[in-house]
Amino acid sequence: MSYPSRQQLIGWLAAGLLALATPALAQQGQPIEVEADRLELDEGAGTAVYSGEVEIRQGDLRLTGARVTIQRNAAGEVSRLTATGERAYLEQRPAEGDLIQGWGRTIVYHTAERRVELIDRAELHRGADTFNGAYVEYRIDRRLVEARADAEGTDRQRVRMTLTPEQQ
Repeated sequence: MSYPSRQQLIGWLAAGLLALATPALAQQGQPIEVEADRLELDEGAGTAVYSGEVEIRQGDLRLTGARVTIQRNAAGEVSRLTATGERAYLEQRPAEGDLIQGWGRTIVYHTAERRVELIDRAELHRGADTFNGAYVEYRIDRRLVEARADAEGTDRQRVRMTLTPEQQ
């Protein structure tokens, strides 16, 4: 097995990080910071897998997990980020709307759709409102939440929510 040169690794990493700088993910022109213990990059498959207390930051976006997989589409754009771990975490403050914080054993962020799936011990905080269950989906632009007590591969977890009235 041949290993890529340092120059190739830097090029692939730079390409992967530049692909993150899309408007669908966060603010353009913002620096991207990735911290992890390990990186496995498969340019042919369009995936980068970071492991070991992964933390990704760009502008107002923060994503953490034991493992984060970044997938790119045929055009080289980031299409999906998947974070896994005992308590993976996502945080973002959209240009319009409240701070979003989400936890789950799996978090899937579909960048083009601006849709977040929180799976297994899912918890979403949107401003002062909270939603819990086995599965919580949030569509950022529509401010739409869907929560279920069942998700594939998880125990049943009743949906719970707390809605805080707006202050007059």
